[in-house]
Amino acid sequence: MGYQKQKKLNIHTYASIKMANHKSSEKRIRQTKVRRLTNRYAFRTTRNSVHKFRNLTSKEEAVKLYPEVCSMLDKLAKKNVIHQNKANNLKSKLAAHVNSLS
Repeated sequence: MGYQKQKKLNIHTYASIKMANHKSSEKRIRQTKVRRLTNRYAFRTTRNSVHKFRNLTSKEEAVKLYPEVCSMLDKLAKKNVIHQNKANNLKSKLAAHVNSLS
């Protein structure tokens, strides 16, 4: 009668269970796992640098760090880890943050 929560499988356990019957499918699983981990690392490091950037209070440091953060965002957008519009919106907000500092 009641609603039962479905048990969610962890991505790591799901990927380790090889359900594929073809060599190409097994290879695709391996490639996807590596790409996912690479993308997660790149996204996490970019997010950390954006957080550090937003906490800056010195305009000189912000002006120095801005091109590096923008470059990281552009690389993520180029690899389709994040959407190009999201990267542009973040860069715009970060530029506004730089201009607001004195």
